[in-house]
Amino acid sequence: MAEKVTFEQDMKNLEEIVKRLEQGDIPLEEAIEKFKQGMDLSKKLQNTLLQAEETLTKVIDDNGDEQLFEKEEITNMFSLY
Repeated sequence: MAEKVTFEQDMKNLEEIVKRLEQGDIPLEEAIEKFKQGMDLSKKLQNTLLQAEETLTKVIDDNGDEQLFEKEEITNMFSLY
């Protein structure tokens, strides 16, 4: 079974693709393929970040029910008094 690629590995792969494209010395066909790969990785990474944000903004109340954690509450928790 194939090993699951981590967020960090995908990010590194995306950075390598961007670096390669920025060099500008690759054939057009390869550049197009790398661009497509980069776009796919970018979408995958964005979805992972959105899922993480959704997970981090949920809390369990005293009754065991899941509640959304409001951004204002997060801001208040981390503000200096």
